[in-house]
Amino acid sequence: MKRFYKTAAAEPADGGWRVALDGRGVKTVGGRPQIVPTVKLAQALAAEWESQGEEIAPERFVLRDLADYALDVVAPDRAAAIRALLAYAETDTLCYRGDEGEALHEHQLAIWEPLLTAAERRWDAHFTRVGGIIHQPQPAATLARLEQVLASLDDFQLAALQTLASLAASLVIGLAALEPEADPHALWDAANLEEDWQAELWGKDAEALALRDRRFGAFAAAMRFAELARQEP
Repeated sequence: MKRFYKTAAAEPADGGWRVALDGRGVKTVGGRPQIVPTVKLAQALAAEWESQGEEIAPERFVLRDLADYALDVVAPDRAAAIRALLAYAETDTLCYRGDEGEALHEHQLAIWEPLLTAAERRWDAHFTRVGGIIHQPQPAATLARLEQVLASLDDFQLAALQTLASLAASLVIGLAALEPEADPHALWDAANLEEDWQAELWGKDAEALALRDRRFGAFAAAMRFAELARQEP
């Protein structure tokens, strides 16, 4: 698609901020006014539009796609979005460990256990640790508590979390990534602990490394989106 506008700018709108292309407000893919909660996010969205060349490259609209997801998918049915996210808690990667005594298990304890215990303290909940890969349900009280945590987030945080949890295969890591000053590299390394461990044992594959880097880019972008959308108390 050819670039059809000259300028993109952030401006106030009803209930928030929007991007205006040559003075006309941007709409979501679903046709809704794309109104976001903070000027910082609107400015970042405008920068995405401004950075386009003569030909528009849709894959460069990372923040726009997340904003559209928040407005077109999360906002109309928050309950469905929360149910989808709770599924990651039921099979959270951090809860599934190798056999005791193995080096991988010790590595998991060193990297994963601090994240999991921090989450338990933060939310006053308990996660079941599982030896092996056979599914075991998490306590109903834990899932109920996490549902409360998710319900306290706004639509834009939930949109970011959908990307974060799916890429990490972990709701615990996804929620940790929403915390102010969270370290994207440390969290991504934790999410990829088993794959990285196997790569160290059997050798690194260039294609797999390139895929890991692309997925990290999406993870870091979702963290940035959540930070830009965070409203000051």
